[in-house]
Amino acid sequence: MQNQTPRIAVVILNYNGVGYLKQFLPFLYQTQYPNWDLYVADNASTDASRHFLAEEGFINYSDTQPTTNKTGRYLITMDENRGYAGGYNEALLTRNIPADVYVLLNSDVEVSPYWLEKAIEAWQQHPDWVALQPKILDYKRRNYFEAAGAGGGLLDKWVYPFCRGRIFAELEEDKGQYDDNRNIFWATGAALFIKKEAFHNANGFDADYFAHVEEIDLCWRLQLQGGKIGYCGQSVVWHIGGGTLTVENPRKTYLNFRNSLFTLLKNTTGAKVFWLVWLRLVLDGVASAKFLLAGQFANIWAIIRAHWSFFWQVPKFLKKRKIIQQNAKTQARLYQKSIVYQHFVKKIKLYKDLP
Repeated sequence: MQNQTPRIAVVILNYNGVGYLKQFLPFLYQTQYPNWDLYVADNASTDASRHFLAEEGFINYSDTQPTTNKTGRYLITMDENRGYAGGYNEALLTRNIPADVYVLLNSDVEVSPYWLEKAIEAWQQHPDWVALQPKILDYKRRNYFEAAGAGGGLLDKWVYPFCRGRIFAELEEDKGQYDDNRNIFWATGAALFIKKEAFHNANGFDADYFAHVEEIDLCWRLQLQGGKIGYCGQSVVWHIGGGTLTVENPRKTYLNFRNSLFTLLKNTTGAKVFWLVWLRLVLDGVASAKFLLAGQFANIWAIIRAHWSFFWQVPKFLKKRKIIQQNAKTQARLYQKSIVYQHFVKKIKLYKDLP
């Protein structure tokens, strides 16, 4: 990154999250980085979010007028809830926000005062990074990693995500073991730094995802285009997690299972994609059995609906796959073992113990 202090637009996508805005905006106001603006993109909230933001000094943003708000606080309003993927696309692709770097930040995140500086310092050392994430710790257990990103996201050969510091539900204590800067496979959407040019060149998120897994898909596509994804362990934030949908929510199960299949179909290189999809469907059946033993019947139905939705949309996603693969410049490197096998069969709980 050529500019030592690139202009940063921190963009929070909000839907009925006035409570989180009241709780976490004060931490953002303490950010020490000298060249940044704060935007809240409101996804057609029905609570008091917009009224509260007006009281906080946010002004309605218009891309036809220069930014004149001395506080650097802007409100982008949208007329319907397009989810995470569609909401950010509307805010970032169709509005001319002046920035070199976008930071997509969840509303339930507490930032440390120098989180932006540390991330930009790491970026200066890795100019080939097109996106990165900070260290994600748990807001409730502050010395433990949080599931959404932890110490950097990785992906196994069946497109099961895991992280340094988090394998399925096993969360590590932060003892400085991931205070490094390094390449990763995917950066969490809870606090996603991405170059504006890269986001626009990739045409943003896939809006058909609505929410969940869209950041993994985007990072995979960015890598196919020759970009790299980074992690900065010196930039620290604390994330509540599950602010919109809890882990056990069947809606979240539906989106995660369906969108993982979309991601596998679109981005896997070569003809092997078809038997990989078949095997992933089998593994989803194993997950259904696990839900059955736990008595979580709504989640079983969610997986069934996810598969039907996937099959219904295969023709559309094969067209997307064709475009992605035709334009691919390189392959993305996945973890070439099964994280499911390593964790549930070999009982590996810590990232450092993985082969």
